[in-house]
Parts: sequence; structure tokens; C-alpha cells
Amino acid sequence: MEFCVSVKADRSNGYRVSIVVPVFNEAEVLEQTWQRLDQVMETTAYDFEIVFVDDGSSDGTSEKLRALHQHNERVTAVRLSRNFGKEYALTAGLDFARGDAVIMIDADLQDPPELIPGMLDEWRKGHDVVTMRRTSREGESAFKRASAWVFYRLLNRISDVPIPPDTGDFRLLSRPAVDAVRSLPERVRYMKGIFAWIGFRQKEIAYERASRAAGSTKWGYLRLARLAVDGITAFSTLPLRLATWVGFITAFGAFAFGLWTIFKTLVFGEAVAGFPTLMTSILFLGGIQLMAIGLLGEYLGRLFMESKQRPHYLVAEVLEHDHPGAAD
Repeated sequence: MEFCVSVKADRSNGYRVSIVVPVFNEAEVLEQTWQRLDQVMETTAYDFEIVFVDDGSSDGTSEKLRALHQHNERVTAVRLSRNFGKEYALTAGLDFARGDAVIMIDADLQDPPELIPGMLDEWRKGHDVVTMRRTSREGESAFKRASAWVFYRLLNRISDVPIPPDTGDFRLLSRPAVDAVRSLPERVRYMKGIFAWIGFRQKEIAYERASRAAGSTKWGYLRLARLAVDGITAFSTLPLRLATWVGFITAFGAFAFGLWTIFKTLVFGEAVAGFPTLMTSILFLGGIQLMAIGLLGEYLGRLFMESKQRPHYLVAEVLEHDHPGAAD
């Protein structure tokens, strides 16, 4: 395997930029990702580091990261003890990043590194959060694009905090914004919501997302559905309020139906069809009750996870070049 070894340029402005790259079984594209990031950053006036977070890969990613680290002083590699999930890999990357600005980008190169200089320009203009909004989603199925469109609009409707639609994890955070994210102790983490919740001065930039450079996506529909549930339950209590209103409306409807049945029997002498009416009522009310219990279970499950106070992630190994460990 060949590597492009950077030549240290004159970094005259005194700022340092950290690029956080969460990786999970991305051995096929890792070298290309490193080369493009290095080439882009060498054209800027910033000192920089690239922090790769290996989220429990099993395809040789950790070995390639070790080789990258040995060949270049700008590479830091953090290997987690197992696969914790992308939200926690991003959390680890923010903990280990030491830059004045931190950029998060996926390893699959769907988000073009060539957009980074423009993000840095917005940061220097005073923006603490620079969010990249996708205008296209190349390489994704029509179902995935449609479900993403519905989810983001639904979440924005019910969320207590406006969350920009059509955005991923490709964004820039200033050091104050990074410190704000790191101060949040919640264990069930939906990072897109957290980035929106912290506030600060934010800027949005539109771009066209490319297809993967190599390999296949690690995000199946089940994992995306779980992430969607995490996002909704972490940033909205509307489902609980809806369950209450559905129960109220159902009870009112049942009461009204009962009055109507009594009225028909007394006035018109119509016999009530007992068994079909009873079974329909039982099944309908039972379904609503199970739905409400399920909603309560989702929220209680998250409270249970928070109460255990487990760390967000565990680190198996850190490869860095004469720097202190994770940021204080």
C-alpha cells in the first residue's frame, strides 16, 4: 500500500483545524480518503490534524490506520473497543480533536473534501457551526431518499428544536461549539439534533452529494429506523402527548357510541349486535393501548440507559504523535 506523505507547509495564521473521520469497515477507501483530505488541507493556510476513529472494524481498517499513522505525523487513530455506532464514534472524535475548528466528514467520500476551504472561510467570518445541506443524494435508492425526506420534515414538525433537513454529519464546529457538545452528558445521542440544540451562530451551505468512492453503505434500513426513533424520542415529547389525546378522543367516542346505542334501543327498539360490536371495540382499544405502552416503553428505556451512567464509548488504542490524550 502506498501513501502520500505530506510536505509541511508554512502555516502563518496560527489556527489549527481538526478533521474527524469515523470509520467502520472502510479499508477499501481509506487511503483515497486520506490523500484527498491531505491534498485539500495542504492548499490552506491552516495547521491541521486528521483524527480517524475506528468504530470496531473487522476488515483490516485498523491495520491501514496504523500504517497511515506511521507514515504521517498529522494522523491520529483512535480505535474503539467494539462497534458503538457512528454517533459515539463522532463523540470520540470530538473528544480527541485539538483544533480551533473541527470538521466531521464520512470516509466514503460522498461528501467532497474540496468543500472544506469554503467551510473554513465561513468559520473565519464568525460562524460557529457550518452545516452542509444536500441538494442531491447520488447512489441512494428512491425509497431511501423518500423516507429521508419524510423523516426530516416530520422531525422538524414535532421537534422542540428546529433541525435542518437534508443534512448529515458533514459540518464544521468552532472550539466553543465543540466544548458545548462535549458538555452534554446524555447517553442516547442523536448528533444532528445536538448540533442544532447548542445554537451559536450557524451557517448553511448547499452542495451535491456524490456516490460512494468504494465499498457499500453500512447503514441498513433497520439501523436507519433505530436512528430515526432515537432522534424523535430525544428531541420531542409530542408522541406522548399524541397518545394522551388519542386516548381522550377514543374514550369520548366510546361514550358517545354508548349513548347512541342506548338511544336506539329505547326509542326505536333496535337490538344491539353484541359479539361483532364487542370484538371490534376490544381489538380497537387494545391496539391503542399497546401503541401507548410502546411509546412509554421507548421513553422509559432511554431513561434507563441514562440512569446507568455508562461512558459513551471505550477506547482500545490511541495512536498519536507526541500529543496529550483526549482534550480536557
